[in-house]
Amino acid sequence: MADWKDQLPQAARTYIEGQRLDEVECIISDLPGIARGKAVPASKFAKQSYFHLPDSIFYQTITGDWGEAAGEDGFIERDMILKPDFTTASAAPWTGDWTLQVIHDAYDRDNNPIPYSPRNVLKRVVQLYHDKGWKPVVAPEMEFFLVAPNVDPAQGITPMMGRSGRPAAARQAYSMTAVDEFGPVIDDIYDFAEHQGFEIDGITQEGGAGQLEINLRHGNPVKLADEVFYFKRLIREAALRHNCFATFMAKPIEDEPGSAMHIHHSIIDIETGQNIFSGPQGGETDAFYHFIAGLQNHLPAGLAVMAPYVNSYRRYVKDHAAPINLEWARDNRTTGIRVPLSGPEARRVENRIAGMDCNPYLGIALSLACGYLGLIQQERPRRQFYGDAYEGDGDIPQVMGNALDLFDEATALHEVLGPEFARVYGIVKRAEYEEFLQVISPWEREHLLLNV
Repeated sequence: MADWKDQLPQAARTYIEGQRLDEVECIISDLPGIARGKAVPASKFAKQSYFHLPDSIFYQTITGDWGEAAGEDGFIERDMILKPDFTTASAAPWTGDWTLQVIHDAYDRDNNPIPYSPRNVLKRVVQLYHDKGWKPVVAPEMEFFLVAPNVDPAQGITPMMGRSGRPAAARQAYSMTAVDEFGPVIDDIYDFAEHQGFEIDGITQEGGAGQLEINLRHGNPVKLADEVFYFKRLIREAALRHNCFATFMAKPIEDEPGSAMHIHHSIIDIETGQNIFSGPQGGETDAFYHFIAGLQNHLPAGLAVMAPYVNSYRRYVKDHAAPINLEWARDNRTTGIRVPLSGPEARRVENRIAGMDCNPYLGIALSLACGYLGLIQQERPRRQFYGDAYEGDGDIPQVMGNALDLFDEATALHEVLGPEFARVYGIVKRAEYEEFLQVISPWEREHLLLNV
């Protein structure tokens, strides 16, 4: 790999130009979206074409325990072969030396992709589109909170202290003054993103206290998932420089809105380069309606992927800027599926269901998988919704256990995402959920201890 630096993206080459590269972080996403891997000296990285990690990293729950997902051979922790994707090489500008990060793909000893590696799951779904002559395009939106440092889990999460010396204010959506309160953090986010070669489409204040949203430009689903994966770490590092935490929990603060990862989708015909959601005269096509129907029909069974923790379901409450149903409408943010204002060439469908706590590879893969099923099965959506969708009844699972039951039965989704992924994911998430059920909450102690 003597010429590996020649394969780097321009931003990475610029970052290390004239510098002595010290270290390369070889990383891969686990099921929750945590970066796992090894940091190696740059001189050693130059001599290796792969490295090993045990497949057990994909059986681990968010608490560090293990789901019994190893299969018939038992928990023997086979080594995977992890190969670098040099197109993902990116600076780690918060480190004290000159460091690059490189995302790796996981293979078994026969060079087959590991089916439950999240990046491989997304690649599988994208390939199914390509096999049909389609190129999916996505644009994720990332919502998150900047909060005061919280080192005691028994204490509630509170907004960070702003530049003015006052706590971040709630219900100030789109306020530029509110954004200015976080100016030093945002400056570092921009600087880190520039070093890493990421293009931010915009940063806005959202409705929650200390809640921000970053929009990314539309593009290749795998590339955009890589960026969200990188951004979560980038934003956390920027926050830590200014004595605050960045959290991507779906619902970190009571009585405040939750954080979503809205996903915009369009599909391009590879042969013609045209958006298949728009016809020759600019009208909406059957494919447009099939895609919407796929989201309506299959998202309930996939919610356990887009809402992967018990906290995720606290976000789906009326009048808190999160959907409670899978109605669809044009330019209506109360519905779970929204068609934004756009011209025919940019016609797209927005999925507002996914939480920011989901793994970006899996969240995007699941959303595309639902739309794919709608397309190939030529499904028809419900009639467009008019009015305030919060006034209707919800039609998505309200608790993690119900969502997992639906996911376990969703064989059509399993075939698109990969049956082995579905098996492992269901087992690991069930283990997490059962562990949570053993925890007695402060609410239970407060209201039940002496009253029942």
